[in-house]
Amino acid sequence: MTDMRNRHDLLWPSVVGLSRVVLDAGASGVTVHPRPDERHIRCTDVFELSAMLAADYPDAEFNIEGHPRPDFIELINQINPQ
Repeated sequence: MTDMRNRHDLLWPSVVGLSRVVLDAGASGVTVHPRPDERHIRCTDVFELSAMLAADYPDAEFNIEGHPRPDFIELINQINPQ
């Protein structure tokens, strides 16, 4: 999923919208890799994905991968992914 967005000024592709597409198609979960520069996945995407998964796909796995920098660890502690 991390390669779908690389322009900050566009609403599409929607990380949440495309996550719905892959989950509806049978994917078992979503994995994101937020970078410090937010070039592909933004912190706001992570929070929106977490809320969408909890509400609509409670059995889907949510993975977040990244460098263990302090702000990343804080994000993980807030989201509490699998």
